[in-house]
Amino acid sequence: MVKKYPWWKALIDYSLALLMIMLCMPVFIILIVLTSIDTGFPGIFRQKRVGQGGKLFVIYKFRTYHPQTSQKSGFGEWMRKTKLDELPQLFNILRGEMSFVGPRPDIVGYYDVLEGENRLILELKPGLTSEAGIKYRNEEELLSNEPEPLKFNDEILFPDKVKMNLEYYHQLSFETDVLILLKTFSILKG
Repeated sequence: MVKKYPWWKALIDYSLALLMIMLCMPVFIILIVLTSIDTGFPGIFRQKRVGQGGKLFVIYKFRTYHPQTSQKSGFGEWMRKTKLDELPQLFNILRGEMSFVGPRPDIVGYYDVLEGENRLILELKPGLTSEAGIKYRNEEELLSNEPEPLKFNDEILFPDKVKMNLEYYHQLSFETDVLILLKTFSILKG
């Protein structure tokens, strides 16, 4: 059973996503043109991710890798560093598939196979940001420095993310969301 989505969270998600899409439309157009030139048309990356209730949904990002070579482009690296590649997820929020704050959506084989109390995380909508997302914002770099990145992710990073996301589930409140958003904006500015 999926936990009732708090009315205040839905109101913030829909209204803020709509406002940001309208305000950022010129940026969207510029970035779609630049990513299409850089990585090929259309410069949008689509991938199935595990969403609320374990349902799969298609997440949208600006593409940062060349599809033929699987190499990250210089422009793509800048996009990932600034998190601008995530802007298309505002449409996922508007569609009700994501929230501004919640566990970062993962690929099949992680959140969808959790057991026991950890499955409560699936009652949350995936988010653009979270405490775990902030802590592991340089996850690619962390994993690239590990001799066995998949093992490190599966045994260290992912269990810690689950713990943090479960804490968020139990502490879900307007104040918690505001604090996480403020922390995210301060990191992006710095």
